[in-house]
Parts: sequence; structure tokens; C-alpha cells
Amino acid sequence: MASTACDHDVVLFGATGFVGRFTAAHLAAHAPSDLRIALAGRSRHRLEQLRSELGPAAADWPLIVADALDDGQTAALAASARVVATTVGPYSTYGKGLVGACAASGTDYVDLTGEVLFVRHSIDANHKQAQRTRARVVHACGFEALPSDLGVWLTARTAAADGAGQLTDTLLHVRSLAGGISGGTIDTARQQALAAATDPQARRVLADPYALSPARTEEPDAAGSRPWARPARPPAPRPNWLSRLDTYGRLHRLELAVRALPVDRAEASGVYSVRSLMAAFNTRIVRRSNALTAWSYGREFTYDEVLDTGSGARGVIVAGGAALFQAMLDGGMRSRPIRSLLDRVLPEPGEGPSPETLGGGHFAVEIEAGTTSGARYLTRFAAAYDPGYLGTAVMFGESALALALDELPDRAGVLTPSTALESTILDRVRRHGFTVTVRRV
Repeated sequence: MASTACDHDVVLFGATGFVGRFTAAHLAAHAPSDLRIALAGRSRHRLEQLRSELGPAAADWPLIVADALDDGQTAALAASARVVATTVGPYSTYGKGLVGACAASGTDYVDLTGEVLFVRHSIDANHKQAQRTRARVVHACGFEALPSDLGVWLTARTAAADGAGQLTDTLLHVRSLAGGISGGTIDTARQQALAAATDPQARRVLADPYALSPARTEEPDAAGSRPWARPARPPAPRPNWLSRLDTYGRLHRLELAVRALPVDRAEASGVYSVRSLMAAFNTRIVRRSNALTAWSYGREFTYDEVLDTGSGARGVIVAGGAALFQAMLDGGMRSRPIRSLLDRVLPEPGEGPSPETLGGGHFAVEIEAGTTSGARYLTRFAAAYDPGYLGTAVMFGESALALALDELPDRAGVLTPSTALESTILDRVRRHGFTVTVRRV
């Protein structure tokens, strides 16, 4: 940790952005009054306006004007703080200088990235230096990917304490999800897709399920098993002309079409699911956590994430729609004509959901895991917050406070939420109404 002689305990960079404002409000409401917090961004006017909106708790918070692309300013910002929490993305564009400056100065760093390419760059550029300076660089401390990473960590820890062995097939289900999507999130997907379209090395990294492992040569050569994927079903017989006239026949044909998409149906419950949009990033963070802890989850550990869409006709339709949206977002962002069309209808950076959408937000994920002893566990991580904004502000703000205030594992380098924060962050978010439980089933 950086010296306590620093000017600030926590600097929130990007404080006037969409998520930054919620994080600032959370810190103003819940940080200890003697914690030295500063707000940072490009515009002093906007910083002053935000500070005035936060009320008396933030009245004396210093303001720092800095540009993420100015190496001198980011170096000065990092040197002034014990912890830097940044919301300024896409991180591949705006984050490399700041995270490097924190690693060099021994300043703890936390962000909200969901970018595989940025985290890979951060590992290559900063891990060894951060270990030398004892800086903790903690990526992805929002909805992507703190619930996944801490949920699996808690499951593995509980199984080990029970004497049930290590984890094997582990699958996260997004059981419910309501909230909005911001222009910043869209821009992150856009920039990563552009990099993949033009850079063969970027495509190789994105195609590697163990791309973030600290010991890639010790990981499987192939993708490994995908617990949610099932063998292809044999083609169903073509419905006759009579079946075309009734509702059953129409739904039957719809189901046949959906089977061509990456959609699964649980035989026992009849619930349809599709691979989660966040799985491409979250699974790599979870696998890095396993390797960073000497494969404490197990060498037989496999992990994936799915979005449950329900049963019956509605489940089929929603699953198919989710699969088509993912394909459109991924493939469309790589095609210039389609990307131009998407840019006209998707939100711009800095835009976000309405207060009504945020107010009705909530999420619940459940992790089903088997163990080497045959035992099975179910872990639940849920909250009555919009996941991408209000919920993320709590997780992100509390992660920054944990780095500044709490006794944490003696680790340094480019870490993950679980390897840096362990049970401390779970205790913190529980105090804000999050449900985090694990039980043997």
C-alpha cells in the first residue's frame, strides 16, 4: 500500500460520469467522515457541480482536474493517493496510463472494466512492477465480474471447509435481471470488437478461454468442458399441414428454429437458457482467480455462465431473442455498415437509463457447483439494485473503501476481486442489503 503521507486516501476518477456520480453519492453517504476523498475528472465546473449536489459530507472534498490521456497528470494523480478508483472507459483507450502510473507508484487501483484485452495488457505491463511496489491492481469490481468471482470463491471455500473436496462442474445462472444499459457499456463493446476486427493477436486473446491465466502453459489447450452445452438433438420430424394451423404447430416450428441457436433447455425443469453476455469476460476472471491461488478451486474445475429465460413459449422466444442480440452485437460491431446502423439506435457514451428504469432494477445469480466428493452446492448473490449502476456503485465504492481501510490478504500485482478482497467485500455489500449465501444441496 502507498504511504499514508499521500494527500488523499481515495481518489474517484471519472466522478462526473454516469456510474461515477452514483459512486460519489455512495461514498458521501457511507464513507467514514475522516477518510480523505477527492473527486477527479476533466472538467472543474462539472466537479464543482457534483460536489455541491453531494451535500455537507462532501463539501470539503478536494477536486483534481486531470486528463486520462495526459501521462504527467495521471502520474501526479496516482502519486497523490493511497487508492485510485476509476470509472473512465473504455479502459483500453483511456485506462492504460493510469493503471501503469498506479503500479509504478505503489498505489492501489480499482476499476470497472469488462475488457479482456485491457486486462491482458495490464497483466503484461504492470503485474511484476506492481508486485515490486506492493500495489494491488484490482480489475472488474462491479456487476462484471464481482458476483461471479466472489460467488465461486465462496463456494470453493465452503466446500473445502466442509471437507467436500474441490470444485468440478460449476455453472452460474442469471436467474433474474432488470435494469438499463449505458452508452459507456456499448462503447466498450464497440472498441473491443474493432480491435478484434483489425488485430490478429487480439482475436487470439479473445478466443482463448484461459487468456488471463498467470500460468497459461499449465492450463488446458482446448476450451475445456462447457457444463451448459448439451449434445445436439436429432432433427424433429417435419410437422404436417394440419399442425401448421394450430398454436402448437407454430410453437413447434419456433422451437426448431431456436435449436439452431446456442440455446439449451434443462430436462428436469424445462427452463431455457442462453450463454450470458458477460460470460466471455467473467469466466476468464474466475479462471485467473483459480490459477492465482495455486488452483485452489481444483484442477478439474470448469466454469461457465448462462442467462435463464424461463420455460414454455416465452422461454423459447426470450432465449432466441437474447442469442440473436448477442450475435448482432458481436458480429455487427465488427462490420462497418452494420456498426453505423447500430450507432444510430444505441445510446452514446455518457448516456444511461432513466430514473424509473434504475428504480425498478434488481438481479439474482445462482451458482451450481459439484465437487470431487460428489457433493453439490448452491450459492446465491442477489440485490434489489439496478445491477449495472446502483448495484455496481455499491460494489465498486465498497471495494475502494476496503482497499483503503481493511486488513486484506498479503498479495500484490494485477489481482481479481476475490484474490484481493476475499470475504471483506462480501461483508461490506451484505451491510447494504445484498444477499450472499451458500448451502449444500
